[in-house]
Amino acid sequence: MPNPNVADDFNIGCILLESPFFFERADWIPLPDWKREIVRGRGYDSEGDGAGIWERVSLLINARQVFEAEASQMSDSGPRYGEPTTVLPRLGQGSFRLIVTDSYNRRCAFTDSPVLHVLEAAHIRPYGSGGTHAPTNGLLIRQDLHTLFDRGYMTVTPEHHVEVSSRIKREFDNGREYYALHGKEIRVPQMVDRQPSAESLQWHNENVYRP
Repeated sequence: MPNPNVADDFNIGCILLESPFFFERADWIPLPDWKREIVRGRGYDSEGDGAGIWERVSLLINARQVFEAEASQMSDSGPRYGEPTTVLPRLGQGSFRLIVTDSYNRRCAFTDSPVLHVLEAAHIRPYGSGGTHAPTNGLLIRQDLHTLFDRGYMTVTPEHHVEVSSRIKREFDNGREYYALHGKEIRVPQMVDRQPSAESLQWHNENVYRP
């Protein structure tokens, strides 16, 4: 018999949804074979019932788009929106934040602070500079440290040690709190495949950090 005092080491995962949307209640699609007791593992394939559900979903989406287009054309109250602009979404940003927060056990990598409200998932190599939303390109750090990290006043070596720029003292005549972190080894995720990438850290050292 298994020892009831020893917890099994299970890996628990989840599915993260990007940009979900919801139909109005009146448009909900009834599923006759769905039971309230079902909490996981139920799905539909692309044939049979699944094909019918997908067809109804597609019709609802198309109908909504047509309705919104007609409503916009028929409006007699004048323009309601400005000129259209192109927005490039940061795909995966929400998932990146959740995964990095979970990887660091909701504690700051620099200070070990558990105050989640002031912790942010920082990109080591910025997304706009070719970085990705991979957890290996992330650090969970306090908001003020995130700002200093992004602006080059702090960095982390590939060996996971904090370095603090002398510019803080020169430019602001302050920074004792931050210099106390200099040389400190950061806490890293237990899962090796989520630990910060040495390549990304080296990129930050060479391209962002201002010693």
